[in-house]
Amino acid sequence: MVILVGIMGSGKSVLGMLLADVLDVPFMDTDQLFTQRMGKSIAEWFRHYGETSFREHETAILHSMQPEPAVLSTGGGIVLKQENWDEMRRLGVTVYLDVPPAAIKARLAQSKRRRPLLEFEDWEQRFDKIYWDRRPIYQRADITVTLDFEDLEEAVKSIIEQLGQKWGVA
Repeated sequence: MVILVGIMGSGKSVLGMLLADVLDVPFMDTDQLFTQRMGKSIAEWFRHYGETSFREHETAILHSMQPEPAVLSTGGGIVLKQENWDEMRRLGVTVYLDVPPAAIKARLAQSKRRRPLLEFEDWEQRFDKIYWDRRPIYQRADITVTLDFEDLEEAVKSIIEQLGQKWGVA
């Protein structure tokens, strides 16, 4: 399993679908799995039960998974628990999508998708704090790919090349 990690808005889902298509394996997304399992959107869950409860269920989703040929996009905060790193390593290879913060903020400003951690007037300052706090944690991934939203196919090629070099995958 190839597991994509990175900050919200870094393109994990879009790139993950492209990568899964090229590798001819299923695509999965922990946020979608959460919504299916819990019957509520993440924004609704945050509003009613809070972030701590969401993180517990997110961890349970990882624990319920088995290693298999697939691409898994994860929520941006999944890396905050060491337990989740252990599970992701059990499941496969982690890939950090490293995107400059200005590029992500531009995408988030245009996005209609609700991000519970950014539903504030000062969302850009909050994003910067989250980005810089989490960046060293994301860098624990097995592979890092610098992502340019202009050329996702190139990012997919880079991931496949690095998988092949390190693990003989793809």
